Amino acid sequence: MTNTSPSTTTEIRLARHVTGDPSPADFSFAEVPVTAPGEGEVLVRTDYLGLSVAYLEMMREDTILPIPPWRVGDRVGGGGVGTVVASGSPDLAVGDLVQTMAGWTEYSTGPASAYPRLDRDALPTPVHHLSQGTTAFYGMAEIAKVTEGDVVFVSGAAGGVGSLAGQIAERLGAAKVIGSAGGPAKVAYLVDELGFDAAFDYRDGSASAHLRRLAPEGITVFFDNVGGEQYAAALDNAVPGARFALCGSLSTQIGGHADRFPEPDAEAAAAKDVTLLPFSTWHTPEQVAAWKEHFAAWLREGFVFPHTVVDGGLAAVPDALVSLLGGAHRGNVSVRF
Repeated sequence: MTNTSPSTTTEIRLARHVTGDPSPADFSFAEVPVTAPGEGEVLVRTDYLGLSVAYLEMMREDTILPIPPWRVGDRVGGGGVGTVVASGSPDLAVGDLVQTMAGWTEYSTGPASAYPRLDRDALPTPVHHLSQGTTAFYGMAEIAKVTEGDVVFVSGAAGGVGSLAGQIAERLGAAKVIGSAGGPAKVAYLVDELGFDAAFDYRDGSASAHLRRLAPEGITVFFDNVGGEQYAAALDNAVPGARFALCGSLSTQIGGHADRFPEPDAEAAAAKDVTLLPFSTWHTPEQVAAWKEHFAAWLREGFVFPHTVVDGGLAAVPDALVSLLGGAHRGNVSVRF
């Protein structure tokens, strides 16, 4: 066992449940003792924390996600990557790169089994292990089952999931991939840098009119990250037999419990012979492995990993999350320690 343990670590706790727009004031900082690793345990230094729009729902007391919300006074949860700095386990050595679900803390101690080892050479950087690609790949390949000839519409296409989902659809053989995003700069980014066939600004006019113009033949697959008007627009422009992979509902995530996640219009979908396919983003090890295998291969072929790395360590995390929820970043967002 190597003993290089710091005596204390700083962690972020939830100061209050969110009822409206999130704020950095919803979090508090605390300095706590570091526990030296015992037999079978490791001490891990967090190197990067990944952020997700789903965290907003975890900050609510009335969350409708199928997992408990964060509790006031507890350390905030979430995933990251880190480095083993002290080990009492034969399974992990000092210097190993690992996945951590210990949450928003500089250091954490726990069983070695809770920190899966990551291959430093499998992907270009540690941040690549924090991509939301498993959700995008599972939704496109296994839920929507995109294949050759499909006309695919991705809402929220500049976000962490959507920016990968569109590229995945293209590699699965889609004939056309259309994305929506907020603002002309993001629209240009989708087409010029990520290779979408077309894109539109959802703030500029009717989403349904945009889809009629860009896909007059109709869409066969909809990967929905947004809900609301864009879901309705996709339904207006869907061909019989279209598949809708329902991943998120960002447009309605702010508000009261009943308003945040309205039920999709199942009767209208059935009338058009559209199949609604809501799916969970809590993934199995097999799903994660499948994505990373494809991700590594596609990166060698020019696949783009849209991501933003925010510097500033733990102190920068609350502001970075609020900025992400406000649409300030493209792609996946992580904070570097």
